[in-house]
Amino acid sequence: MRNPDVEALDVLVGEWKLTIADAWFLEPPGTKQHGSATARWIGDAFVELRAELNGEHMWHFMFGRSDANGQLVTLYHDPRPTSRVFRTTFAGGEWVMLREDPDFHQRFVATVTADRIDGHWDASQDAGVTWRKDFDLIFERST
Repeated sequence: MRNPDVEALDVLVGEWKLTIADAWFLEPPGTKQHGSATARWIGDAFVELRAELNGEHMWHFMFGRSDANGQLVTLYHDPRPTSRVFRTTFAGGEWVMLREDPDFHQRFVATVTADRIDGHWDASQDAGVTWRKDFDLIFERST
């Protein structure tokens, strides 16, 4: 039986087209990158999201719940190799992932519907006092 907090992530399950836009690190300004993502259940406890851009595996997320603190958590990994943990909320059409680590703070904020997710990634070098937008990330359902 799935925990209701994790069950809310079911809207992510499926195939998605991805678009990254308005990224400070892409040249020239206005450049967009396209890719795909797949989300699936792993048993009753986890949702796995894998995303690719330009045909390369870029991101791997595992969503689950910590019963001890009643919090959704996300484990993240990419090929650099970088691994991170995010506190996650997912309710009322809003998806937020937040990490507050000594190196820098990072957040993803998105509006979620059944067929589209409009989000953006931000970073903070001053413990969340000011934020810099990294990029917009749009998911459009494929199936």
